[in-house]
Amino acid sequence: MQQQLSTPVLVVLAAGLGSRFGGSKQITQLPMIGRTIMELSIEDAFAAGVCSVVLVINKLVRQTIEQVILPRLPSELQVQLVEQDIADVPPEFVSVLNKREKPWGTGHALLSAKAYINGPAIVITADDYYGQQAYTQMVKHFTQYPDEMAMVAYPLAHTLSSLGGVNRGVCTLEGGKLVSVKEYENILQTVDGIIGECDGKVEYLPSNMLASMTFWGVTPTLFSQLELGFLEFLRVYDNVVKKEYYLPNCIEQCIASKKLDLTVYSAQEHWYGVTFKEELAAVAGKINEQR
Repeated sequence: MQQQLSTPVLVVLAAGLGSRFGGSKQITQLPMIGRTIMELSIEDAFAAGVCSVVLVINKLVRQTIEQVILPRLPSELQVQLVEQDIADVPPEFVSVLNKREKPWGTGHALLSAKAYINGPAIVITADDYYGQQAYTQMVKHFTQYPDEMAMVAYPLAHTLSSLGGVNRGVCTLEGGKLVSVKEYENILQTVDGIIGECDGKVEYLPSNMLASMTFWGVTPTLFSQLELGFLEFLRVYDNVVKKEYYLPNCIEQCIASKKLDLTVYSAQEHWYGVTFKEELAAVAGKINEQR
């Protein structure tokens, strides 16, 4: 798959097993819409100028994606399927494979796509809906700064759930650059404002604070750091068979060690995500309104 270096590739991380959802939510169609969140995201990216897509999948959903989803995508798109393979580890760690069932996580998933990324890439997850403007923002960024990483983050008030508290990574910025992402738990909208827990303390959080929702703009320079980070992860956690290697953790470590800068843009639209099947109808209705 040829990539025009000034035009980002869209990488969709779609290899999760959906344990809380109770099935493969990346191939679950939205009621009333009749398509998956992943398809809507790909269409939004295509409308913003993206021409190439890499879908990182697990083998369990390959047949459905090939037979049902790919024929519904714009015919002009170049699409590459890549299977995230649990066995794709350095030789010295093969011994841990007989105990491993889950994929290695989003950091390893992006590494699976390395061969198909020769320039900038927009990295998203398959079960999150980000809105078309996020892709427009990122395409514009890479047109101006093709070698600089970025993210689109979402005002906290646009990421909450009416069904209960949520966990979010809240961003700290300096001069429009990401400094850190701090995890807050059980974030809720109350009559007095938004509250969340961090380090065992309940705090009020401004509604316009930006939350990281896994909408990254990355460049090929990240991959060497991902590889080093995965090796370190395996050395530390090779006996913890459920631990995952997360992409945001690697990026934050690179920022903390001054190995990269990352520009943050505030999203212009709401984010919508699905954790449980019971949320599908409500999320579909909201996405329909936004589109």
